[in-house]
Amino acid sequence: MDLSTPLEQIFRQLSPKQKSGLKNLGLKTAEDLLGHFPYRYENPADLKKIAEVITGEKVRIWGRVQKIDFEKTWKKKMNIAYATVEDPTGRIKMVWFRQPYIARMLPAGSCAIFSGTVASRKDGYYIANPLYERVACSVVPEFTKEDSSRLQPLYPSTAGLSSLWISKAVVKVLALVKADEFLPEKIIEKYHLPTLQTALRWAHIPKTEEHSSAAKKRFAFEGVFLMQLMRASQKEEIKKTAGIKLSNIEALRDEFIKLLPFGLTDAQKKSIEDILSDLKSGHPMNRLLEGDVGSGKTAVAACAAYIVAKNGMQAAYMAPTEILARQHFETFSKVLGKANIKVGLLTSGFSEKFPSKIAREKSTHVSRSQLLKWVREGEFPILIGTHSLIEKKVEFKNLALAMVDEQHRFGVSQRGKLSHKESGMPMPHFLSMTATPIPRTLALTIYADLDLSVISEMPLGRVPIDTKIVPPKDRNLAYEFIRQKLNQGEQAFVICPRIEPAEPSSEGFMQAEMKSVKEEYKKLNEKIFPEFEIALMHGKLTPKEKDETMRVFRENKIQVLVSTSVVEVGVDVPNATIMMIEGAERFGLAQLHQFRGRVGRGEKKSHCFVLPSSYSADIFRRLKALTEAKTGFELAEYDLEFRGAGELSGRKQSGLSDIGMEALKNLKMVEAARFEAREIIEQKILGKYPLLETKIKELRMEPLHFE
Repeated sequence: MDLSTPLEQIFRQLSPKQKSGLKNLGLKTAEDLLGHFPYRYENPADLKKIAEVITGEKVRIWGRVQKIDFEKTWKKKMNIAYATVEDPTGRIKMVWFRQPYIARMLPAGSCAIFSGTVASRKDGYYIANPLYERVACSVVPEFTKEDSSRLQPLYPSTAGLSSLWISKAVVKVLALVKADEFLPEKIIEKYHLPTLQTALRWAHIPKTEEHSSAAKKRFAFEGVFLMQLMRASQKEEIKKTAGIKLSNIEALRDEFIKLLPFGLTDAQKKSIEDILSDLKSGHPMNRLLEGDVGSGKTAVAACAAYIVAKNGMQAAYMAPTEILARQHFETFSKVLGKANIKVGLLTSGFSEKFPSKIAREKSTHVSRSQLLKWVREGEFPILIGTHSLIEKKVEFKNLALAMVDEQHRFGVSQRGKLSHKESGMPMPHFLSMTATPIPRTLALTIYADLDLSVISEMPLGRVPIDTKIVPPKDRNLAYEFIRQKLNQGEQAFVICPRIEPAEPSSEGFMQAEMKSVKEEYKKLNEKIFPEFEIALMHGKLTPKEKDETMRVFRENKIQVLVSTSVVEVGVDVPNATIMMIEGAERFGLAQLHQFRGRVGRGEKKSHCFVLPSSYSADIFRRLKALTEAKTGFELAEYDLEFRGAGELSGRKQSGLSDIGMEALKNLKMVEAARFEAREIIEQKILGKYPLLETKIKELRMEPLHFE
């Protein structure tokens, strides 16, 4: 029996719920199950006896549910589940707010490990909203006579599949399946890695923490190594592919620069030269343009689009939001309109063309079918839009350049679809952009198939943004400062983590609520700034509502815009000088930096106020980094240290496992894995390792594309 054996062949009496659970977790084969690693291990020595808990202490306790029930409170009309849990040393109460279903999930007599902060009332200790994990009632050796020699794995679970069921299933599969080693023997020896069979056993049934650490090291190295090898081999294939030929490249670059109302920075010029070199190489361009917020990536992309348009071909520019797509449409129209180049806009809510027949400086609405007809016939050399660009109905006559802005916002397959539009043409050039700064080593790992250009300097004249952490006692001072600026004709953003109010749920049965845009809008409108115009922006608004709100905000008919993270990227309002971020600890550093980049885009001094809704040493340390770092690249290094690589790249984008993503914090390991992968590709010896070659082919089942 090998790793490809279907689980339904191994477990022949699966219930419908178990089958559904396996499907939900994406587990089809023995390999899938063995790759479903524990998210942590319980060490019985770390568990606290109930008799030893004290108020304010964060604890993990094992307990048997003695009784459990739920009720609706009379005052708040809120469903509360409550339970009494016991171990041989004592009893403690558990309370869950707005989670009545827990009464079904933890029936009387069941056992679990509970995690949370201990609080107290007159009738004893309790834990509000504890996390819990169902376990066998014999799992804690301190309270039983069973052997305690090994760690207990806890698995990500789902309805119909408990962690305990998964644990037992893994043990059975490990006994039946032989895992063939695919890593080269010299790599295993060089880096002291366990073999695949040993690593799987140590990952799932570790006797010691050293075993689990060694397994984690193996799979971390493997994840980065395979990603590098797959990307590098893709890059080699692209180099063998004939690219679309363009002419008069240098002359057209010079023409474009004359159209700009500003001068380019040296970093922008260098990035343009990188792109020109790609366009002349005879192979498809495959480049990632990385630049800090406001560094001028759009001008670089517009230059490439201009060269393509002047060669009689087409360029597509895909942005993650309608707000950003419209902004780029307006920017491209303003600059390229001087050269009589037609530009189209296509989103789920809008289809427009530039220029309008009536007013040459303006755009006008056209029917979707008419715009698609013009694009299909090659009438519009540049089409800007959202994911609407990858719909089947969108056909290009001669697509030569595909561009993706904020590439981490799109799935890999979405990006591939844009660069594979059926047009009978050779593979188009591809330019990917991001304003989310990524440490160079991380970028070279995740985007190993992409050439990298970095815009590392800001345009001349940009005034540094003053960033301050505002404690609760200084909130009114911040409001007064903002009032002064609004009275001087300036504008402000107020960012909140959520649309609706937070649910009550913590110590004292009520949590300090996360700020919501609806509540904050009402408070600012009625109590804080009643003399100013205030508007609301969030993802539940229709495209036309969002577009209209941004239009009147740009025209300064609105002084304060209260918004969720929909304004995180690309929004450009030069008159906005204040950024106020509520619940700041809820956002990653890179995201906070994006918010801050929405101001400071004009000549006036700008300010960013960071207001956390809770404080701890870690929160303060992270937010202080935001006030001290001069660039987004410095912040990216902080985020990599504080929160892990997933915050920077997005786990679903990279193709790496969670363990692989965590490995990216170990830069020495990343360098080693990249070195070994590069050696194999450059020496053309992948064929010497047939199992490894097969593994790479399996990872590349998706059609070849540029990202």
